[in-house]
Amino acid sequence: MIQYFKALHLIFVVTWFAGLFYIVRLFVYYAETKDKPEPARSILQQEFLGMQRRLWYGITTPSAVLVAIFGLGMPFYLGYPLTQWLIIKLVLVALLYLYHFSCQMIFDQQQKGIIRYSGYSLRIWNEVATLFLVGIVFLAVLKNYLDLLWALVGLLVLMIVLFTAIRIYKQLRNQPK
Repeated sequence: MIQYFKALHLIFVVTWFAGLFYIVRLFVYYAETKDKPEPARSILQQEFLGMQRRLWYGITTPSAVLVAIFGLGMPFYLGYPLTQWLIIKLVLVALLYLYHFSCQMIFDQQQKGIIRYSGYSLRIWNEVATLFLVGIVFLAVLKNYLDLLWALVGLLVLMIVLFTAIRIYKQLRNQPK
C-alpha cells in the first residue's frame, strides 16, 4: 500500500511540474499578443486565456494540492526521519509553492487582460521551475552533503547556461530577417 502512496505522490509531482512549465509558456504567448494587429490579437488572446484556464484549474492546481496531500503524509507513512536533507528539500518545496502562487497572480492578471510582464521576463520566470526541479530531485535522490554540494554547483552552472540561452534567443529573435 505504501508503494502506491509513493507512486501517486511522484505522478502528481510530474503533472504539477508539467503544468508549471506550460502555464508560464502560455503567459509568454499571451504577453506577446499585445503587439499583434487586430483581429489576430483578440483571437489569440481568447485562445490563450482558455488554454490557461483549462491547464491551471484542470491539471496544475489540482496536482499541487495532491502533491501536498501525499507529500505531507510521506514521512509518516514511509517512516522517513526528519533529517537535514529532508528539511532543506521541504524548504525548496515551500518555495516552489510560493512560485506556484506567484504564477496564480500572473494568471489572475492575464485573465483580466492585464499584461504586467514582457515575454522576455516571463521566459526567465519559466526557468525558475527548472531550478526547483533540479534542486528538489537531487536532494531527494542523493541525501548527503557532499553530493548536495556538487548538485548545487551543477545547479549554478545550469542557471548560467539557461539565462545565457535566453539572452541569446532574445538577440536572435530581435535580429532583422
